[in-house]
Order: sequence, then structure tokens, then C-alpha cells
Amino acid sequence: MKNDDYLILTLGSRVRKSPFFEATRRYGARAFTVYNHMYMPVFYEDPETDFWHLVNDVTLWDVACERQVEITGPDAAQFVSILTPRNLSKLQSGQARYVLICDENGGVINDPVLLRLGENHFWLSLADADVLLWAKALAWRTGMDVTIREPDVSPLQLQGPNSKPLMLDLFGDWIEQLKYYNFRQITFQGIPLVVSRTGWSNEVGYELFLRDGQFGDKLWEMIMEAGQKYRIAPGAPSQIRRLEAGLLSYGADMTLENNPYEINLGRLVDLDQDVDFVGKSALRSIKNAGIKQRLVGIEIDGEPITGNENPWLLTRNEQPAGKVTSCVFSPRLKKNIGLAMTPIELTEPGTKLTVHRPEGPVTGTVASVPFYDPKKQIVRQ
Repeated sequence: MKNDDYLILTLGSRVRKSPFFEATRRYGARAFTVYNHMYMPVFYEDPETDFWHLVNDVTLWDVACERQVEITGPDAAQFVSILTPRNLSKLQSGQARYVLICDENGGVINDPVLLRLGENHFWLSLADADVLLWAKALAWRTGMDVTIREPDVSPLQLQGPNSKPLMLDLFGDWIEQLKYYNFRQITFQGIPLVVSRTGWSNEVGYELFLRDGQFGDKLWEMIMEAGQKYRIAPGAPSQIRRLEAGLLSYGADMTLENNPYEINLGRLVDLDQDVDFVGKSALRSIKNAGIKQRLVGIEIDGEPITGNENPWLLTRNEQPAGKVTSCVFSPRLKKNIGLAMTPIELTEPGTKLTVHRPEGPVTGTVASVPFYDPKKQIVRQ
């Protein structure tokens, strides 16, 4: 990695800082991005070293930029059911679901994790988009009796194979029984938390939703101290690991211009449920008509890639053939991997395309995803 691969991001009062922000600087964060109007660390040592810390040991991430939209009130459950096309009829308190939020045309607004804290108490843990404003407008339009706000909630993530023994040390034996996409509300040494078996790495991992920002620095230091025996390191969402796993990044791999079927998330749309959710008729029409493009994996020839600042053009026989949305070099797989949006007739694995890298055109090969651990066994351990 060259020194000029990353530009300087100046800090100011306009962009919000998390309760863990000073800790991340103290522990040597070298690069930040802005996500949901907040600073988020990108890496500490360098992206590859941080990746190896993640897959071999355990890493602690400041992801307070995953802002929460809290929905409460007598009509909260009904309101949430129209907000997403996923069927939530079996969602119980203490459970979470990966969901989509779509607009009236079926375009994807966000892909949050939904947590049900009570009968009429929900959080949407957001990707990078202003869902708070969308939800407030929808509540006004429907006239439902709900309160929608952003609470004082700031998530940390513990991700990596040593996250489970560390969590057992911190919280006790009940961690062993915490199922994937389940959570528990607790108070830990006076600190109010929601502890969930979720994360964005496809490694074994947990999220700790801090419910009072004044404890941010204290919680960070307690975790780092307890994690020393497990070789803990500060970290951040890993572009390498998430692309190995085929995890999508909102704003890169999907935008408002995409529908769930194009991004292989049609399983999150239930057109047969009785609920008349936002975008239902549009999504039914899209499904019946069939899609013209779809997101695929792609392997890219050439020198190792640090990332793509802009989408890269794809061509076939000198004709446009879509774009590379995200890409990176995987040191574990020893090849460049990525995601690409291509016409439906070019989505078969093994299809050869021309990738127009800034350095010049190279061959790209359509591939199946995930690239690593295709049955996603690691994350459920």
C-alpha cells in the first residue's frame, strides 16, 4: 500500500463523533470515512494487517455510525410490518432480522438489521442512508400512532474467532446459548447494553449496543483489557472479509436504483403476506416481468487492488456489460475479488468480461459468491 492510496480527511464539528471516537484515535486509527453523518475508522495498522487480526484472533470495531431508528407506540408492530417487504409475523422479542426497506417503486432505501426489543419497541440498525426521515414521513402519511426517533445508542462490534471466549469472560455462560440473530438486554457493571449475536464480517461475532454514550470510553477500555489474552486489536469493517463473504455495502453494491431481485435478496420479499407493505405492487410487477441485470461475483486479473474509488466499466466484445461495484485483493485467496452488476445474460459463472481498471483493461471472470466459506458455517459456530 502506497502512502498516497488514502487521502486526508479533516475533522470538524459538523460531522458527529461517536462515544468511542477518542479511544479510536488513542489506539491509532489511521484513516476515517463518514457514514451516516459520523466518523468511522477504516483501518489501524493497514487493511491487510487488520484483516489478519480479524480472521485469526478478535477485533473491536467502533460502528456507532450504525445509527438506530427507534419505533415505539401502540401501532409500532403494524408500522414496522409495512416498512419492510420481509414477513415479520414470527419475529419475537429478543430476535433480530436482516431486512430491506424499499420505496414505492421497489427501490432499495436501506438494508438494516431490525431488532425487536418488546411488543411495540423496535430498532432499525442502519446502513448508510437517512431512514429516520423516511420513517417519520411514512408515519405522518399513514397516521399511525408511533413515535420515531434516534435514541442514544452506539454499537461496538467484537468480531473474530476469539470473540466468543472473550464474550464468555466478560458476560458469563449465557453467551454460549445466545443464538445467531438473537440478543439480550443487560446491565454490565452499571452500563446498559443490548448484546446481539450479529456482525458484518461472517466471522464469529457480536454487537454491543451501548445505551448511554457517557460510558463509551469506559466500555472500550474494559473490553480491550479483557481481550489482551486473546490478542485483541482495534479494527473496523473489513472490505477484504466482507467481499470474501459476498456481503453488500449500501451505496456501492446497491442504491435506490436497484430492487431486491437484482441484488439477490428476493428471499427478503414476501409477496404472499396479507400486509400491504410499501412497494408491494411494484415488487410484484418487477418479479413477474423478470430482471434485466443482477449482482454477481467477479475475479479480476492484474496487480493487487486496494479498492475502486469509482465503479469500473465492464465490456464484452467492446459493448457495455455493466460495472464493478466493489473490489479488493484478498491475501488469503491470493486474487482480486469483487462484486459486479451485469446484464442477466452475462451472469453465468465463468463468463469472461473486460474490466476497465484505471491502469488499463484486464480480464474479469464472473464467479459465484461467497468466495470463501460458501456455506457460511463459520459465522454460526
